[in-house]
Amino acid sequence: MTVILDISRLISRLRYSTPSGVDRVEMAYARGLLARYGNALAFAAVHPTGRYGRLPRRTALAYLDELDRRWASEANAPRLRPLASVLPQLAALMPTRQGVGSSQRAVYVQASPHHLTKAAKVHSILARERAKFLCLVHDLIPIEFPEYARPSGAELHRQRIETIASAIAATGGAAIVNSAATGRSLKPWLKPGTAIHVALLGTEQLPPAIPHAAKDGRPYFVCLGTIEPRKNHLLLLHLWRHLAETMPPERVPRLIVVGRRGWENEQIVDMLERCPALVGHVTELGGCPDAHLSALLRGSRALLMPTFAEGYGMPVAEALSVGTPVICSDLAALREAGGTAPDYLDPLDGRGWKAAVLDHAAGGPMRLAQMERLPGWHNPTWPEHIKIVSHAITGL
Repeated sequence: MTVILDISRLISRLRYSTPSGVDRVEMAYARGLLARYGNALAFAAVHPTGRYGRLPRRTALAYLDELDRRWASEANAPRLRPLASVLPQLAALMPTRQGVGSSQRAVYVQASPHHLTKAAKVHSILARERAKFLCLVHDLIPIEFPEYARPSGAELHRQRIETIASAIAATGGAAIVNSAATGRSLKPWLKPGTAIHVALLGTEQLPPAIPHAAKDGRPYFVCLGTIEPRKNHLLLLHLWRHLAETMPPERVPRLIVVGRRGWENEQIVDMLERCPALVGHVTELGGCPDAHLSALLRGSRALLMPTFAEGYGMPVAEALSVGTPVICSDLAALREAGGTAPDYLDPLDGRGWKAAVLDHAAGGPMRLAQMERLPGWHNPTWPEHIKIVSHAITGL
């Protein structure tokens, strides 16, 4: 049997200095499946030029190693490297026909949504490889909550899910989902009886770091995630404006907003850039290397995540993994990530969020109770996830 891993997403991100969450997932699949299957694992990709094929093993592994080094070390690198600087590497990563369709028994694994809007191409790839399709589905949020997506987001994601469903049906494949909540959303799209395997994403191991401390000694909180309406930053920004207007400046905790700016976020950006009351209390970090993020999380009073919808709660798991409390929305997917440890609140409960923030800032009973619950939290790992993926592969 041959396991074929699609790493199209990682190749498409050649110019980027820091990884997205999906990038990290595809890398974890590459490392985890390589450790489990060794030489039985083949790498394949749809190149940015549109060409599909297999990647020479040595070339693929060298590229993965380089990405790991870049993600770990390029703290002050530009978000996008110049195109001219990556063209030689882009040429070296051109896939070839060698090995395509050579296995009598193959499972094609895809962990990212890359090229899934192109159903004909996906079906052609699977036919050429004579492989069953095993795909990780991250969420169905653009379909279920189109108001939080780009104008074309719902239709594009519908195409992806339809491609996944048809490819699984045509090849007798299966689906991996990152939470039972995502599985419940996906099930109506799949043929009855299709195997759906729930595998929580492994928590990204943050590097050791000395906890960050504000120069003025004030406690601070971290909000981590793309700046977009779905993440509900506005609740926090309005809360912090209220705190700044009703409390002495030296008693207002700080808020550090970590994440790149997404779409449909004009109101959020207006408050970040133009609200006088937030000056000195709220800081925006568009890019944050792992070492700095580790220090920020370790020193914060809590991670704040008032999101309206999630497929999984990776920031929740990351914070809990370094012993930092979490205050987050009461969503099924976040409860799967956080278990009984976090303080869960309705994302519209402004008074509740204010009380929780002030309690954690002062080391009150809510914070003390969560600190007692934290040791009982189970940290999902990538080996656990890959074990479930391997079970799914064996079943196919």
